[in-house]
Amino acid sequence: MSNDRAIQRLPAELAYQEELVRLAAADSSPKPEGWRMSPLAVEAFVLGDSERKTEAKFVAERTLVRRIIVSLCTNRGCLLVGEPGTAKSWLSELIAAAVSGDSTLTLQGGAVNQVNQLLYSWNGAVLASKGPCPEALVPSPLLRGMQAGQLVRFEELARCPQSLQDALLSVLSDRVAVIPELAGAEGVVHARAGFNVIGTANSVDAGLFQMSAALKRRMDFEEIRPISRIDDEIAVVQRELAKSNRQAGVDVPPDDSVLEVLVTMFHELRNGQSLDGRSTDRLSGASLSTAEAVSVAHATSLNAWYYGDGRMTIEQLMNHIVGSALKDHPEDRRRLMHYFETEVAQRDGSHWQELYRHRNLLKGL
Repeated sequence: MSNDRAIQRLPAELAYQEELVRLAAADSSPKPEGWRMSPLAVEAFVLGDSERKTEAKFVAERTLVRRIIVSLCTNRGCLLVGEPGTAKSWLSELIAAAVSGDSTLTLQGGAVNQVNQLLYSWNGAVLASKGPCPEALVPSPLLRGMQAGQLVRFEELARCPQSLQDALLSVLSDRVAVIPELAGAEGVVHARAGFNVIGTANSVDAGLFQMSAALKRRMDFEEIRPISRIDDEIAVVQRELAKSNRQAGVDVPPDDSVLEVLVTMFHELRNGQSLDGRSTDRLSGASLSTAEAVSVAHATSLNAWYYGDGRMTIEQLMNHIVGSALKDHPEDRRRLMHYFETEVAQRDGSHWQELYRHRNLLKGL
C-alpha cells in the first residue's frame, strides 16, 4: 500500500500488520484448527504484552477477553453486548484480525432485511445467460467466512428481523448453508474449520426487533462495560488522540490537563457520580463514552490547528463538549448547567476554573 494517509482508517490487520506477523512467527502455543495464531497470542495482541512487545489496544479484564476468545474456539458464536461507545466493534475487529487475518467480513444488522443479503445474491448478467450456477453466485460475507474458515463480524445483530436472525440457526448449529437454486453438492456449503460468528448488540438502543430466543441459545453473551478506572480511560484517550492527530497530519501537542478535564467530565456525567463518590447529574441523551471523548479531543486539536495557535485550550474544548454532550434532550442542558454549578465550580486547578468561566456557552443553547 503506497499511501496509507489516503485511507482514512486502516483495518486492524493492516494498522498492526507488523505486530501480527511477528506474533504469528514466534507463536509456539497450540492453535485451534483454522486459526492463524494461538489463543494466547490473540490475547497478547488485544491486551498487550511487554514480553511479546505488543501494545494494549483494548481495556478490559483479562478473564473477559479470555472467555470471548475461548468461546470462539467452540461451535458457539459470541455476542458482545453493551452501551454505545464501549468499543464492542473494535474488540471484534481486533479478534478477527488476529484469528483470521481479515476483519472485513462484516454484516450490518440494520442493513440486512432479506435472506439473500444474509447468505448470497446473484450476478444478474450471468444468471440471465447461464441460469443458477456457481459462477452466478455472489456470496455474502457470512458465506465467504464459511467457505474460507474465517471469523465473521455481525454488527448490531438485534437490528435485523427475527426471521433473519433465525436464518443463522442452521449456520451456527449445523455449520451448513443450503442454496436451494443449486442442485446436489454445489447447493450445500459446509463451514470450514476456523469459521465462527462474533456479533455486537447495543444494550441501550435495542432497535426495532427483539433478539431471537433460539439464537440466544446458540451464542455466548459477554457484557462489555465502560472503562471503570479514570487513569485507564485517560491513557486510552491520549493514545487514540495521538493516532487520530497523526493520521490527520495535525501537529498539536496533547495537553494532559485539558484531557484530564474532558475525561473526568465524561466519566462523572456518564456514571452519575463524582470521582470522590458524590451523586451528580447524569445526562440521558449522550453516551459520553471513551470513544466520544477521543472524538471531542481530536476536534479540539483540529480547532487549535486550523483556527488557533496550535495549542489545545479549555475554550475550544468547551465548544466541542457542547456539541457532544447536548443532543436532542432539552433537560440535559439543565443537568449540565447544574453539574457546572455544583461540581466544576468547586474544583481546584486553573483548567477547572477556566472551564467554569466558559459555562455561558451553555446558556445560549
